[in-house]
Amino acid sequence: MRGVAITVIHTLAWFAVALGAVVTPAAAAAPAVGPQEVMTDLSTSLFAALDKDSAAVRHNADKVLPLIDRLLSPHFDMDYAGRLVLGQHWRNATPEQRQHLAVALYQRLLRTYAGAVAEWTADRVRLLPLRADTAALQVTVHSLVTNSHGAIVPVDYRLHQTAEEWKIFDVVVDGVSYVRIYHDDTDAEVTQKGLDGAIARLEKHDTGSAAGRPYSEPQHPK
Repeated sequence: MRGVAITVIHTLAWFAVALGAVVTPAAAAAPAVGPQEVMTDLSTSLFAALDKDSAAVRHNADKVLPLIDRLLSPHFDMDYAGRLVLGQHWRNATPEQRQHLAVALYQRLLRTYAGAVAEWTADRVRLLPLRADTAALQVTVHSLVTNSHGAIVPVDYRLHQTAEEWKIFDVVVDGVSYVRIYHDDTDAEVTQKGLDGAIARLEKHDTGSAAGRPYSEPQHPK
């Protein structure tokens, strides 16, 4: 995949099918911090942390991954993303299987995009004004990122409202959705090999050290 990552997942109807039902917390109070502010604050914290590191650290996966994880994980809904990825298989998964899958998917997200994110600077990332219904429970925050080749790549963040705050559940880079890609791949694999087999494959790719590995533009998740 070119550049750094994110676009809208077809339609809300697809999500409704994947979840089996749409929960509408009408009575819940809206979070104090809106989705645009969540992404603005996250970007500010990211650049502040990266600016403290040398170029060598930025290109060392074992250094950069924990840094990005520390900033991103409080604002990323791993369970919700995992539920969307599993779709109809979520209902038959045990709590342990759900947890393993959600964590493995999140780690794959980090490893797929962390290298490109580590190359970002504040002048290369522009968050666009939010255009969404104020009553919406899911929104997309759009941004434009100038990659290392000088091309401008659309990177979108999909967030949904939880009881505590707005949380990210999908990243869409240049039209390619992290959730959609893994939903299609995992659905086929679960059908052929079972859920444990699909989880084992995802976890296998995240057990090795990435120390010293040079980063390049992210590729399509596999």
